[in-house]
Amino acid sequence: MTVRLPIAPVSVPAQAAAESSVSLMQVGDLAKETGKSVRALHLYEELELLRPQARSKGGFRLYGQDSVRRIRWIGRLQELGFSLGDIQGLAKDFETSAVAPAAMVRVRQQYADKLAATREQIERLRQLERDLEKSLSFLEACDSVCEPETVIRACTSCDHHDCHDPMPELVAGLHAS
Repeated sequence: MTVRLPIAPVSVPAQAAAESSVSLMQVGDLAKETGKSVRALHLYEELELLRPQARSKGGFRLYGQDSVRRIRWIGRLQELGFSLGDIQGLAKDFETSAVAPAAMVRVRQQYADKLAATREQIERLRQLERDLEKSLSFLEACDSVCEPETVIRACTSCDHHDCHDPMPELVAGLHAS
């Protein structure tokens, strides 16, 4: 539930504040809306990643939907592996650029670099998936054909597996000392 507070004309012209007061919310409401803690939102403010749109007569910070979008943007970039310092740099470069193309140069480069790193990570994960599938297939044979009393040392010379397929690395590592 969003609490509607009167706007102090100090931060925003009175008419604009009155028109926007319907959509403004306090930091606690913003935290609930975005799933972030109040402490995180204050940190974003300290890093100049977030700014209140206005203050109430009681001095409370008030935020609008742009703040919700900004916080979601920050969260998304963090999911991608950007640090708050990286995000701060992107925001500062954007905000201090005089022309749009210049503002987008660093953003575009950072996103391109992150996309390349993400694709590399996906390929590493696909290889891990293949390794796990081979290991599970190998281990299923152990489960279905080995005698229950087989001594663990006998596993290194097991003849229940296709001799053309080497023991998967994730299984072979168990036997290494």
